[in-house]
Amino acid sequence: MHVLTVFSHPIPGSYPAAVRDAFHEPIRAAGHTVDVLDLHAEGFDPRFTEADHAHFWGGPIPDGIAEMHRRVEAADRLAFVFPVYWWGMPATMKGWIERVFTGGWAYQYGTGVGDRGKEPLNALLPSIPTALLGVGGSKEPTYSKYGYDDAMRTQIDVGTFAYCGIDDVESHLIFDVEGDHNAPNRDDGLRHAREIGAAFVSPDRVPRRTKSEHLARRSS
Repeated sequence: MHVLTVFSHPIPGSYPAAVRDAFHEPIRAAGHTVDVLDLHAEGFDPRFTEADHAHFWGGPIPDGIAEMHRRVEAADRLAFVFPVYWWGMPATMKGWIERVFTGGWAYQYGTGVGDRGKEPLNALLPSIPTALLGVGGSKEPTYSKYGYDDAMRTQIDVGTFAYCGIDDVESHLIFDVEGDHNAPNRDDGLRHAREIGAAFVSPDRVPRRTKSEHLARRSS
């Protein structure tokens, strides 16, 4: 099994990097391979440029994006590890999705660009298992009180991944990790990341149906 992990944090020795590595420990121990796409280390430009806009309307694919497509296509499973900034992904990671999940590759309306706004959506990506690990500074009750966790599932799990066909998404948040007084929480977070990694590649893992599960939760 081959896992592609997209990671976003500017500091190599950060706690989110430790979460990423802990997540990978059981995956590698089980004999699987991991491709770490470190957006900062690789210098990925998240800005949606004129070339991206032209491609959105049927022009040629921008430089570097086809390589990203190939790395996604080579993966049996996807993972995204990131610090939670303003109740969502960092701009670098969101920009990666905006530039890489292109029309004609991740989704398409009707038979192509000419049908945009006229024909139904066709999701094009295969629904491979996908794990999201967000590292948050706030406490879990804060997420629950304001519905931030549910909002993240709506915009990321359903609005991004399921929209493009990836409907087997599991979301995990590691809470309250900032400051010396929260060192025990950080230790617990690393243990949790290892557990998530082991379960993610387990042959007993049960596929998710992200969109229908999310809608059922919201209507209950």
